This record gives sequence, structure tokens and C-alpha cells, in this order.
Amino acid sequence: MLKKYTIRDIANLAGVSKGTVDRVLHHRGKVSETALKKVNDILDKIDFKPNLIAKNLKNNKVYRICVLLPDPKKDVYWEPCISGINTVISELGAFGVNIETVLFNPTQTKSFLDANAQIQRSMPDAVLLVPLFFKEALIVMETYEALGIKVSTFNNRIASEAAKSFIGQDLFQSGRVGAKLLQSLVNEGDIAILHVSEKYKNAVFMQEKEKGFISFFNDVDSPNYNLLKHKLKDLDFETSLKNFIAEHPHLKGIFVTTSKTHQVAPIIQKSTPKKIALVGYDLLTENIAYLKKGTIDFLIHQHPKQQAYLGLKLLVEHFIFEKEIPSQLLLPIDIINSENITLSARD
Repeated sequence: MLKKYTIRDIANLAGVSKGTVDRVLHHRGKVSETALKKVNDILDKIDFKPNLIAKNLKNNKVYRICVLLPDPKKDVYWEPCISGINTVISELGAFGVNIETVLFNPTQTKSFLDANAQIQRSMPDAVLLVPLFFKEALIVMETYEALGIKVSTFNNRIASEAAKSFIGQDLFQSGRVGAKLLQSLVNEGDIAILHVSEKYKNAVFMQEKEKGFISFFNDVDSPNYNLLKHKLKDLDFETSLKNFIAEHPHLKGIFVTTSKTHQVAPIIQKSTPKKIALVGYDLLTENIAYLKKGTIDFLIHQHPKQQAYLGLKLLVEHFIFEKEIPSQLLLPIDIINSENITLSARD
């Protein structure tokens, strides 16, 4: 097995301080010619892609990668992504790459466009982004391509030749999984697809999940089920959902296409004494609480931390180690219930 060298290892081998190695790797601060030669000599000898690293150092090239994602303070679903980004920085940040995270408001297309404009002005080598808004994402990705900036996407897949890579789940298939879970809980009656707090027409991820869900029941071809669709906005969320439940006395199951299942669960509890099967997405703390209570029956884990980690790691390794970036990397669709939920599953 090849040894994985750390900055401390390189410093010990070169007979210099860790600070000196760090300055050499990041091209910052003053380093004597003697120290520079010692460090580069070690980089030429060690067995961790040393020639590629040394070549980048000697060419005085530091690659810049920007990660654009929704602000976790506005939507906690994205919080694990920050951890995934920080893990890549910890593992690979020392090897000639600067990584910057830029946040946007997931409820405002203008915020998304402004954040992309900021990145484009800075001209990084690559950007990893969440194309949350379909129309706007197509425009900004074409601009990146025209500027010669590599684009990788995660979480939401957008059909665009400008995107070199996608990391995430097959959202159509995850919709089918959600449908199968509800079929296992409900033998007949109304089953509703709920879209929560998003602009449906500009949200491909919701559309794909809905298509997969409907396709499953089309294949089942059973007259026992009646599929309904309903969109819920933040402004009149509770009233709208209560009215929907009251208007459909035969409602037996609900599929929530976003991470907001925890907003639906308490309203169901208050609105009807009967059990309505509930399936949604993501291991948010609030979702887990209702899962353990039994109000939510199943959650589909989308692995946001892993998506961000792998998307960024692939870009870094492409520049530093000249590795090919796969056109897509699909993560497993994990089904979580009250029996298999653990703290480790949140990763």
C-alpha cells in the first residue's frame, strides 16, 4: 500500500518546518532558495503523485475552484454540504488548490444569478454548483462554458452540455422508490404528491420525482389508487394543507418531494385522527423526530454531504492528479425508517 504523506511527513523528510512546506505548497510568504529546493526534492521523490504536484509548484500554478450552493441558514438541508467541502479542503487543500464557497438564497433567483456573476468575474478554473433554478442555471452554465470555466453539478441534474459532470441520485428512480414505499403501506384510496415551498415550474428535481412516482403507479395499473397533486406555499401553508386534507376524506398516503416533510407531519396529526402514510426526503433533525414518533413512515436519504464531497474531490483530483471526471456519479437511494435511523446515517 502506498504511503499517504502529510505536510508533517514532507517537513520531516526535507528537514524544514511545517510552515515552510505550507508556504511552498500554497505559494505564499517568503521561502529561501535552499528550503524551496529541499521541499521540491522531496516532492519529486515521495510516492503520492509527486511529479504532478511538483510540476504544479514549479509552474507556479494554484488552481481555484468555487462551490456555489444554497445558504444553509435559509435551508438546513444544505448544512452537511459545508462539512463535505471542509473535508476535501482538509484532505487535498494543501496541494496547489484554493477552494471558495459562495452561498445564495434558495428562494430568490436574483440571489442565484448575482452569486454566479460574482464567481464569473473572479474567473476560477472550475465551479461546482447546485442548479436549483432550471432556466437561470442553463444561462449561467452556458456563460461558464464560454469563459472556459469547467462546470460540475450536484443534487439537481440539468440537461446541458456545459455541465461536465453530475453527482447525485437518479431523481426519477427515487420517485419510483417513494411510490413503492407508499404502495407497501396503503392498499387503496387517494395518494397525494405534495410539492412544498418551491416554484414547481422551475424546479426540475421536483418534476423528476413526480414523474417517477406517477410512472410506478401507471405500471401497477390498479383502480384502487387515485393520485392527487398539490402545491404548498409558505404564505398559507397550514391553511392550504388542512383544507386539502378536509376535501379528500379518502386520503391514505402522502409523498413529499422536498425535505420539508416535518412541516407536513404536525398538520396531519392535528387535522385528522386517522393514520395517513407519509413518505419524504432527507435526514433533517425535525424529520428524524417525526420518523421516530411514527408520523413519518419512511425517509429517502439523498446524501447531501457525500454529493458535495465527491463533486469537489473529483474536480480537485482532475487538476492536481490529472484524473478524468466522470460524466455522472449516481449515489444509492437509501430508505430510512424508525428502526435503522442512526446518527451515523446522517452522513
